[in-house]
Amino acid sequence: MFDDESQQLRRQKRFLQEVENAIRDANRRILHERIPALDRERFVAFASFVAGLRAEYLHEAMDLVARRGGVGFETLRQRREAYEEAKAAFAALERAIERGYVDIADST
Repeated sequence: MFDDESQQLRRQKRFLQEVENAIRDANRRILHERIPALDRERFVAFASFVAGLRAEYLHEAMDLVARRGGVGFETLRQRREAYEEAKAAFAALERAIERGYVDIADST
C-alpha cells in the first residue's frame, strides 16, 4: 500500500512538473510573438507612462478637493481606471520577465 501511494505521489509530481513546463513554454512562445525583446529604454518608458497616469489621477483628485467635490467624479473614475489598468499591465510584464517569458535585450 505504501508503495502504491509513493508511486501515485511521484506520478502526480511528474504530471504537475510536465504541465508547468508546458505552460511556461506556451507563455514564452505566445508572449515572444508580441514582445520579441524588451530593453531598459522600453521598460522605463512603460514605467514612466504608468507614473504619468498616476499623476493625472492624483491631480484630478486634488482638483476635486480644491473644488470641494461637485462635478468631476466621472473624470476621476476614468483616470483611476486608466491608472489601475496600466499598473496591472506593468505588474504582468514584470512577472513575465521574472518567469523568463520575455527576452531582455542588451542595453549596451
